[in-house]
Amino acid sequence: MHKTAVVILNWNGISYLKMFLEKVVKCSSGEGIIVCVADNGSTDGSAEYVSENFREIRLIRFDKNHGFAEGYNLALEQIDAQYYVLLNSDIEVTAGWLGKLTVFMDQNPDVASCQPKVLSFHDRDYFEYAGAAGGFIDWLGYPLCRGRIITSVEKDSGQYDTPADVFWTTGACMAVRAEAWKKCGGFDPDFFAHMEEIDLCWRFHRAGYRVSCIPGSVVYHIGGGTLPYKSPFKTFLNFRNSLFLLHKNLPDESLKRVFLIRRFLDGVAAVFFLIKGQFRSFAAVLKAHHSFYRQMKNTKSKRENLKKLYGSLQTGLILNKSVVFEFYIKRNRTFSSLKTNF
Repeated sequence: MHKTAVVILNWNGISYLKMFLEKVVKCSSGEGIIVCVADNGSTDGSAEYVSENFREIRLIRFDKNHGFAEGYNLALEQIDAQYYVLLNSDIEVTAGWLGKLTVFMDQNPDVASCQPKVLSFHDRDYFEYAGAAGGFIDWLGYPLCRGRIITSVEKDSGQYDTPADVFWTTGACMAVRAEAWKKCGGFDPDFFAHMEEIDLCWRFHRAGYRVSCIPGSVVYHIGGGTLPYKSPFKTFLNFRNSLFLLHKNLPDESLKRVFLIRRFLDGVAAVFFLIKGQFRSFAAVLKAHHSFYRQMKNTKSKRENLKKLYGSLQTGLILNKSVVFEFYIKRNRTFSSLKTNF
């Protein structure tokens, strides 16, 4: 068994592998550490590039794109390690990034997952959208981060440099205790991509684990490397998977009320897409709701199984106010300005 496996799930990302893989290997060396690339059926020569240029890397090849969630599930089934470190191909790591995560995990056996501070590759003084300094959700299920609220990304001035427990760690770069991963079932493959890490971290909490951000570890993320942020498919995934997330995990007493409000807010978002002439995004929201209701029976079954397997969510982890209201009405655009009340 390896102590740590750094696992990059790649799909047609040869340009990012050429940019960043050598540094990943250099900054992730040491006893008990292995770097793996799991290729998700790429057609751009990615797997061949890794095979020819990085003999020290373990290459796992799939014959098709299984998506982010199932791709990682299949890859990690083939890796024997104490810690999995899931790393996007479009990330530049820094010296010491890995050790700071694994040492923290060693010292805190009740932590299921931790993440580094994620900064923007192109604007290095600012946080990166996908994860920043650790994630939370509000009571309606909208994600937010220390360093990113809705679309507003903060400049990093050290305001979140204290290690902290968070609600979710970013799938762009997250260290996961293998024991917790297996106990909680890994990613839900129905998500395909996006928000699957929030769903998994919700299960971590319900199983009694903590989830943390360790800002002493720093990486730089390009973001949107595989799927651009304005992609209608990404819009579809985010809206549909948000419904999956809530329907699986919300307590019975709040499920109907939250769903009623979310349907209204999603409708408002769809109308705004329509007004702005973003017809494909408008259609993506409608398609997302249709897809969710088609799969609702399956999601309900998962919900019932979660009740049997895990306890209730620990208190103090979900923001008990609406981040949408805070952002658009009260104009609070930073995490600290929320005067957080969890």
